[in-house]
Amino acid sequence: MRVLVVEDDERTASYMVKGLTESGHVVDHAADGHQGLFLASENDYDVVVLDRMLPKLDGLGVLQALRASKVTTPVLILSALAQVDDRVAGLRAGGDDYLTKPFAFSELLARLEVLVRRSNAPAVETQLVVADLEMDLLTRRVTRAGKTIELQPREFRLLEYLMRHAGQIVTRTMLLEAVWDYHFDPQTNVIDVHISRLRQKIDRGFDQPLLHTARGAGYALRADL
Repeated sequence: MRVLVVEDDERTASYMVKGLTESGHVVDHAADGHQGLFLASENDYDVVVLDRMLPKLDGLGVLQALRASKVTTPVLILSALAQVDDRVAGLRAGGDDYLTKPFAFSELLARLEVLVRRSNAPAVETQLVVADLEMDLLTRRVTRAGKTIELQPREFRLLEYLMRHAGQIVTRTMLLEAVWDYHFDPQTNVIDVHISRLRQKIDRGFDQPLLHTARGAGYALRADL
């Protein structure tokens, strides 16, 4: 990973730079807040280690300026200030973690690795869209062309599965397992009933149907041009 260390204490900075470099990482060092802000704004880093007490511009000032500029690089605040209020202030200013001095290098490295893994994690999907059909997974609101569609819990799960596999044919077996948690064929028309109800709700009154039946295969949610 590429790390920016913003630390004015020469001994502490040397300790971190040496340890990170020996661990196989690329490290830049800034000795004051102004230089740290410039480097963090102009370069791409995986993570920043930011001392709280810095000359020219303190750590919180650097952090607030970065966040105001939409720089989202994870920041580990390093400080001798260990009170709860100090840690809270650092986190509220935009810090992602807070480590107090003195510290063990092994803990510093572990915290940096966690921050980088977290920042590289795929974003959690909160909205599904197929043509003019939209599903908000947080509010569980479904709309088509701006019109709210009221769904029962099972209908919501069915539509969510179809939207996650938009353009693909999903079989009855796939639906039974994913939506009903059946790992056998119940020998009922439960899928047909729910598909029919869902089709009435999302397609009725609209010129373009979205829910299609693939005879002998299953169903597909797609916008046919």
